[in-house]
Amino acid sequence: MAGSQAQEVATGLASMRRRTRLARLQELLRQNGTTRLDEAAQALGVSSMTLRRDLAMPGQSLTLLGGHVVPAGSLRGRGQYVLEREQDSHAEAKRQACRHAARQVEEGDTLFVDCGTTLPHLIEALPPRLSLTIVCYALNIANLASRRPNTQLVLLGGLFHAASATFASDEGLHALRRLRINKAFLSAGGVHATGGATCTNFHEVPVKQVALATAAQSFLVVDGSKLGRLRPAYFAPVSAFARILTDAGARPEAADLPVREAALLDVAPAGS
Repeated sequence: MAGSQAQEVATGLASMRRRTRLARLQELLRQNGTTRLDEAAQALGVSSMTLRRDLAMPGQSLTLLGGHVVPAGSLRGRGQYVLEREQDSHAEAKRQACRHAARQVEEGDTLFVDCGTTLPHLIEALPPRLSLTIVCYALNIANLASRRPNTQLVLLGGLFHAASATFASDEGLHALRRLRINKAFLSAGGVHATGGATCTNFHEVPVKQVALATAAQSFLVVDGSKLGRLRPAYFAPVSAFARILTDAGARPEAADLPVREAALLDVAPAGS
């Protein structure tokens, strides 16, 4: 009997410790939007295997995706992002937003250019006479930048993700941290008053966050359809950007941003 009671006590303590870890993990995600499994384990003072076991228990609100801890329901109801399918969506609005964004670029700048189907239009809008360094991790961006004259291209390598045509690796993040970037141009699948800037693919989040931390100035470039929308992978608050550059047809009220953040919205002039 005594042995059975001791076992019950031990089981109860283990369950309590697991609930405490998961509560702390929820708070980490609330603060950061997403977190790598190994970084979460280090923050909680346990092994990655312990966290894997915690997350494998039935009924958990968190799960693992590509080495990241994410909300278990974050993938429900969304179609997989596929670059080829998205590239024609709101194409003219994306071109307008990028022509507007290109006005921020100056001779000699080192630029970080994010992935997706919006920012290829930024590369095309850059005046060819400008001497630039372009840092990127997306194949479609690299292909366009490689054809520009007067341009030094830095492509961050790693595992290739075909759906978004991007590369991701710890080595790429280390390389990005060592660079000194004048201006970062980031894309997003959603811009939301309380949810911040979000995207679909969790493997993009660390790259976006390091670019934001490294750059002297950061700009969010989105077409108007993204205002007020949420995607599952959070990467930054709206206040992290110097400006949010969008197309002439955008409806700023759709984002429902507080007054201070609403002032960051920079709508392209009509006819641009």
